[in-house]
Amino acid sequence: MTPTERELDFVDEVAASFEREGMPLITGRVIGWLLISDPPEQSAADLAAVLGVSRSSISTATRMLTPGGLVERVRRRGDRVELFRIAPDGWSRMLAARYARATEFRAVLEHGLDALTGAPAARRERLAHVHELYLFLEAELPALWERWEAGRAQQHDAGGDR
Repeated sequence: MTPTERELDFVDEVAASFEREGMPLITGRVIGWLLISDPPEQSAADLAAVLGVSRSSISTATRMLTPGGLVERVRRRGDRVELFRIAPDGWSRMLAARYARATEFRAVLEHGLDALTGAPAARRERLAHVHELYLFLEAELPALWERWEAGRAQQHDAGGDR
């Protein structure tokens, strides 16, 4: 499938968004294309051709994306070619992992606050502010996640799963 200019613009927008989070541009481009590709499963050769990059760049990108569960490797029966696609629950798994890291980082912040015990308040202020934010996120994210899952289950039960 040859992408249109508008599709490539979208792919580049997705890539730029992920790049702002520290991800390599090509990795974001792989995500962008896999979100809209037809068929949804793409080989490394397909990805390299569409995105105009080397197969080694695709290999590096997919190695980054598969451990977190956003992208998964699949094979068709009887075919030796490995294909990549956005996992059906990939976004949920990726966000769940981010939420778990929020809890981990909150604990790190607490170690920092302990290390600054007795330090002037001005020195502890930045760290305390970030700690407050992570405490809030840790308290609120589970309820948000439960509402998301309940809404998805309700939509699925109503036959509205897209």
